[in-house]
Order: sequence, then structure tokens, then C-alpha cells
Amino acid sequence: MENEALKAELKHKTAVESAYDYIENFDILETITNVGNDEVFTPRKTCTMMLDILPEEVWHNPDYKWLNPASKNGIFEREIAIRLDKGLEKIIPDVEKRRKHILQNMIYSIGLTKFTANVARRTLYYCSQANRKCDGIVAEDGHYVNGYAIGNGTWFNDEEGNVKTPNTDHYFENKSDHCKFCGVKKDSKYLDANQIEKYAYEFIHIPAERLNEYIANRFFKGDTNMKFDVVVGNPPYQLSFGIEGKNSSNAKSIYNLFIEQAMRLNPKYISMIVKSTWMTKTAQGIPEDWIDSLLDDHRFKTIHDYVDAQECFPGLDIKGGIDYFLWDKDFNDKCKYIYHNLNNNISERIGYLDELNAGVVVRDPKDLELVSHISKIEGAYYSDDNKNFSGLVSPKHFFDKDNLLTSNWKDYKLEADQEHNIKYYISQSFNEKAFGWISEKQLPKNKQTKDLFKVYIPAAGGSGTDQVVLGKPILGEPNSVCSQTYLIIGYDPKKHNFTKEQCENIITYIKTKFFRYLVSIKKKTQNGPRGVYQFVPIQDFNQSWDDKKLYEKYKLSKDEIDRIESRIRAMD
Repeated sequence: MENEALKAELKHKTAVESAYDYIENFDILETITNVGNDEVFTPRKTCTMMLDILPEEVWHNPDYKWLNPASKNGIFEREIAIRLDKGLEKIIPDVEKRRKHILQNMIYSIGLTKFTANVARRTLYYCSQANRKCDGIVAEDGHYVNGYAIGNGTWFNDEEGNVKTPNTDHYFENKSDHCKFCGVKKDSKYLDANQIEKYAYEFIHIPAERLNEYIANRFFKGDTNMKFDVVVGNPPYQLSFGIEGKNSSNAKSIYNLFIEQAMRLNPKYISMIVKSTWMTKTAQGIPEDWIDSLLDDHRFKTIHDYVDAQECFPGLDIKGGIDYFLWDKDFNDKCKYIYHNLNNNISERIGYLDELNAGVVVRDPKDLELVSHISKIEGAYYSDDNKNFSGLVSPKHFFDKDNLLTSNWKDYKLEADQEHNIKYYISQSFNEKAFGWISEKQLPKNKQTKDLFKVYIPAAGGSGTDQVVLGKPILGEPNSVCSQTYLIIGYDPKKHNFTKEQCENIITYIKTKFFRYLVSIKKKTQNGPRGVYQFVPIQDFNQSWDDKKLYEKYKLSKDEIDRIESRIRAMD
């Protein structure tokens, strides 16, 4: 005899309950590949780890409202729903009422694109249309031909439900070439008229002064008394620009904009997973004063920081590492900082983010110990550019301007002549040889540096995790300049007037493992602006340097020496 009650239960089975059935053995979301490098789907394992750092009380409060402002595949919404379904059993015993309440009144999200909004609704509501009812068409095997939403489409009055499809555009103010909110260029691939998606991520295209009003209208029928209590998600990390496909430095970080907007909503908790480059101020396009505000924010209760992003996103090479955090509005104390190194060995410390007052997070606790050791001899050298090596290193784009002397600029001569008599160091990855020749009129700025002895070092090359860390330095003789490929050490004639011998001694210092180890503390990607040299002390360059001299000068222990020797290999 057919069980009518069971049949009815199966007919209206929710995404929450079905997830319980198959999730231990197979998860369809794990088979969906990433849309692109900017939109990385979150694996269930990573989502679970992030939700685990939230306090237990969030799973037992039926009044909390949750927001994912950067929904891609609906994994956060689904996992939150599963946990709330269990956590609210005693408060709302009736299964149907409980699940209806969770999905109608607790979980909200904004899709990054039209596509991801549809995927998220399919994950959470069992159908990309939240109000779709069963049409009764049955196949020969007894299954319904066309899908329908949870509650047979009766729980929501429109197709979106609480998972909103983005409806914003990029905004170019006063004929600017860059979007006011995300910085994307008018001629960017993101604004290709032939593609369906606009990539104007809605959450970060809302003016700060209108954010609460906008959210109230979008989700709560204009009720400004309503607010979100928990904000979670995995925002897109960057937007590409410039020479596409060449290196990651040709991209502008945008994950900070999602964190900033989330904080403006003033929820009780925020949990997001982002690139760790914000901690070391090596993220392209993120204002340093914004990072300073985070370093001084003692509401970060827990941070898990991974050197190898593949621990969180298997198969993806995300330079600079990944971290996820718990920000607690009512917390005001030292952060529990858990560091996962390349072998996923875990170190933990309890302390403020900027423990050294250096303006950055020293991510590895062992690095923190070593810098503290050196500073006992040098003083707080890392907090003053006049006392650390970064003060000797030029800003990026020192000689180049507009299109002149850029990496792919070709208007130089391969041989010197009467007019083209300035030696021009260039990147061999873009050119036939390591240098060419230019004229005085082709040098757009900083001409006073041309006649100095100096050292050129690649602005991008190596990384903090590849055991070499830096590209090889070369001597820059007088009457020479370089393309944007290089930074210049000894660039300021008012401060630096090195001799040839001193420059050669600087090169010996750069080649030491000691030097490059200290650079690796901040340099976790190929991009190496002057700031990555912050933890390198200045030496007397009237002598050459090797590791033995440096180990003795700073009285390093055997453990400290072994750590440097094991992490950094010889440059030659």
C-alpha cells in the first residue's frame, strides 16, 4: 500500500533535508568549476571551517538575519540553512515551519552575477525560480520532468526570493575613465557589450551614505529598523587591468571594498575569506590608511592565515596566501591568530595584529621572533624608512611615465648613436636583450638619478615562498636608466651618492640569505614594491657582506640560522 504521508514529504523535500541525504558521499557543488580567477567558488570544506569559527549562539537564535553579499554557488546559504535547521529544532519543533522560517526570514544573499544568482537559488531553493510550482508533468520513471521550488513554490512571491540578482551598473563620474566604486576602466573586458554579465558587483556599488536605506528597500520592504546580524562570504579578490595575462600585479584588489561595506552595516559578526596581502600592505590598489584602520581594529577575534591558498581552494594558485576571519562587534581584545605554513603546520599566537607597531602584520610567529631579536640590536628600525632598507629603494614607475619606458615600450635603439647615448636597462621577457639605448628627450622624469651609481633590482620576480624571493640585482652605472621592470636602489641624489664599490657591496648584501629572508616576511607574491624591504636593516656598505658576518653581527641562534638556511637558497 502506498504511504501517502511519505509521498507528500518527498514531494516537498527541501534543499536542507536533501543535503543531509547525499552530502556525506557526493556534493554536486564540488563538480562546478570556477567561473574565472576573479570569482572563485568556495569548497564545502572551506565553508565549513569558516562557519565553525562563529560562536555557537548564532545557530540557536531565530531572529538573526544572515547576508552573503557575494554569492556564487549558494554553498554558504545551504550550509547555514543546514546548521540552523538543527540548531532551531527545540525553538521551532515543527519541521515545515522551521525550514520555512529559516529560508523566508533568516537567509539573504546577493549574487555576484545573473548566473551565480541562479546557481545559488538552485542550491538553496531547489530551483532557480523561488516561486516555481510543480506543473504535474511526470516522466515514465515516475519523476517530475520539470523542477519546482521548495514549498512547491509557495514560500516566495517572486522568482528571486531572498537571493537577489544584481541590478547595478558601473558609474563613471564626470567623464572619468574609471568606475567610481570599483575602479574598472571603461575599455575593460568587464564592460564588453557582447557579454551578458556586467560585473558591477552590487554590494560595492552602493554609495556609503545610502547603504542602509538601499539594503532596507532591497530586502526588508523599506523597513530601516531591520538589519543584518551576520555577514559571511567569499568576495571576488581583484579586477584585472593593463597588460592582461602577464602578471598578477596588473590587477586591482577589490575584496577590501566588500569588507568595508560589511562593516558599515554594523552587524554582530562578519566572517569572510580574502587574500592575505592586505596584512603586509602588498595588495595592489588597497589604501594604506584603510589597512591601518584594520590593524588598529581590536574586533578581529579569530584569524586563520594560510600561506598555501590550496589548503582552502584546491588546485588554485592564489599568490600571497588566504585568510578567513571572525570580526565580532562586541569584542575588544587581542586576536587569536592561527598561522598555517606551507606544510600546513600550525602556529598560534594571541596578540594584536600589529604586534610590532610596524604598520603590518608579521604573519609567521617565527618571523616575528626573529625581527624582535634583530630590533634589540638595531632598535625599532622597521618603523622608520630612514633606518631600514626600504628607504634606499625607489617607488615603482620611477623613470617611466604614460607609455614611455614601460615594459613593452619599443622606441629605443639596440645600438648607441650620437643621440641615443643613455643606457636603458629593460626586461628580456619583453625584449631581445637586457639593455638598449635612449635619448635625453625620451627620459620623461627623474633625470637627476641618471648620473648616479645605483643598483637595479626587478620590481617583480621570485616570491616569499619560492626560496629565492628576489630577482637578481645588477649594477647601474652613471648615464643609465631603466624601464618599469626595475626599482632603483640609491635613487635619491640628495640622500644617496654611492660609489661603484658601495653599490657592489649592496649587491653582496642583497644576495645573502639573511637579506632575502627578511624580505620574504612581507613579499609573498612576485610583486615587490619598496615596502617589502621594511624588515631589512641598513648596513655599512663600505664593506662587502655575507651570511656568516650577518649571523655573527646579530648573534643569531643555531635554530634561527637553520631556519634561514632551510627557507632561502643561494641566489647564484
